[in-house]
Amino acid sequence: MAVTGIGGIFVRAKDPKALATWYREHLGVGAGKYGKWTPETGPSVFTTFAHDSDYFPVDRQYMLNFRVTDLDAMLATLSSGGIAVVTKPEWDVPGVGRFARIHDPEGNPIELWEPPVA
Repeated sequence: MAVTGIGGIFVRAKDPKALATWYREHLGVGAGKYGKWTPETGPSVFTTFAHDSDYFPVDRQYMLNFRVTDLDAMLATLSSGGIAVVTKPEWDVPGVGRFARIHDPEGNPIELWEPPVA
């Protein structure tokens, strides 16, 4: 018997209403009743990192990774909304996809992933 999917993502926040609004307005996540969100079918990754990994900030226990279909358009929208976007050439991996990073208003790292088209 195995898990069949992600049932929810729960985030502690200093200002839960403001943070929920930010995710809804900028990423389209959690707009339904009780924060319901129905992602498209596609690959998901669950992996662990060493506690001192520099892949994401060492003062954070997790990093959200959201799959997107048009990374360039998403980054343009986020940038125009005043959200700092970080990209690095080494984050674009042939056969794996393209990546970018942002942070929510409470400093939580978010990775945006555009998988390669099959």
